[in-house]
Amino acid sequence: MNTEIKKIGILTCGGDCPGLNAVIRAASRTALNLGIETIGYKFGYRGLYKNDFEPLTKQRVSGIQHLGGTILYSSNKDNLFEYEVIEDGVKVKRDVSEVAVENMKKEGVDALIIIGGDGSLTSARDFARKGVKVIGVPKTIDNDLAVTDVTFGFNSAIDVARDALDRLHTTAESHHRIMILEVMGRNAGWIALHSGIAGSADVILIPEIPFDIHKIVEKINERHERGKLFSIIAVAEGAIPIDGSVTISKIVEDSPDPIRLGGVANKLAYDLEKLIPEHEVRATILGHLQRGGSPSTFDRILGTRYGVKAVELLMDKRYGNMVTLKGDVMSYEHLENIIGRNKLVDPNGELVRTARSIGITFGD
Repeated sequence: MNTEIKKIGILTCGGDCPGLNAVIRAASRTALNLGIETIGYKFGYRGLYKNDFEPLTKQRVSGIQHLGGTILYSSNKDNLFEYEVIEDGVKVKRDVSEVAVENMKKEGVDALIIIGGDGSLTSARDFARKGVKVIGVPKTIDNDLAVTDVTFGFNSAIDVARDALDRLHTTAESHHRIMILEVMGRNAGWIALHSGIAGSADVILIPEIPFDIHKIVEKINERHERGKLFSIIAVAEGAIPIDGSVTISKIVEDSPDPIRLGGVANKLAYDLEKLIPEHEVRATILGHLQRGGSPSTFDRILGTRYGVKAVELLMDKRYGNMVTLKGDVMSYEHLENIIGRNKLVDPNGELVRTARSIGITFGD
């Protein structure tokens, strides 16, 4: 057993998603069963900076696996290496990471398990560079983190999106409408692709394949000629027309990722109705419904596996790594090798080819 580790701190950062509590539960119980104390920092890195935490006893983490969100809360605006503070009445950014390190020393915390996406894991890497014993756990509904096959939260998100497409089918067919569902994913089309195939979409629009709206019109008209008087379109929030750019809903200035995508479904509906005025077009933006609710069976199990493996890596002194899933094997990759590397849909990959083979168009 690794005698260097007697107390572990766990924190959840970035956007919430189903499965976070499964990771917290698994990591805590694994550590506690080894005689290692665990605490949870609240609101991610903010809790580490303010030394705001709670003990993660077996009683505290009991019965949380099925819960959505995170019992430790989260924040995506607290990069301690560029933290916003007030000096002489003026907001400035400072590196306050050393405060976090001192807080760990004061509480006797020997290592951190940091659960988050690309931005959160960038800070995890930076803490590792400072000598902090860190293990990262990949979390994002977008499934766009490199070197791991699947991130927890993704399976739950595509189930929500698929269910929405199922429901849109019934109203689309009843009214002979074109129904557009906008899903999350940022610059990756994994959610739209998976849910679109499972939800019997006729058109799937993803960032990796710029679309021509006239190709979409062709698909709708072709279906109409076959007696299919409705169509279903699944569109990723980052989808891009061949002659345009991404649709931005707003800019959040104090966020490390200030650009918020959204609204492409509404724009597409407006443009389609001008080209095919004989069809009614309706847009639905699924939004944060994809993040909420109870995790799927797959994500509960995957989150549990990630949590156990994180503690195992600490016990093996594999500091500075992120847990990965490769095939059916839990493994790891150094944090230095994953930051800034997004995993995008291969436009020529097997899943896209599968969709095309059954008649789905990507608007190209």
